[in-house]
Amino acid sequence: MRTRDEIDAIYKTSRWAKTRKTVLARDYYLCQECKRRGIMQQGNTVHHIIELREDISKAFDLDNLETVCLACHNMEHPEKAGGKRKAKRNPNVIKFYRNNDFNI
Repeated sequence: MRTRDEIDAIYKTSRWAKTRKTVLARDYYLCQECKRRGIMQQGNTVHHIIELREDISKAFDLDNLETVCLACHNMEHPEKAGGKRKAKRNPNVIKFYRNNDFNI
């Protein structure tokens, strides 16, 4: 497991600042988690899908980054608010959301 200092140092680099801006612009500053649920919500946090402490090589990988709102980011990281750590996400599981365009 990576140390917090090693991970925090990444967020202070100009490379991260550029990568963050790129992701926010790509996602139109919209929370991608809310969007998957059919909700249009502004996001301003760039979230690592696979956490850096698991694979630091994905720090700047655009495919591992998405824009999320603060509420969704807090749900992904409950330990930051004093809660229990969330179970690791299985990369082989695909989330499906109901499409409200069809009435079945």
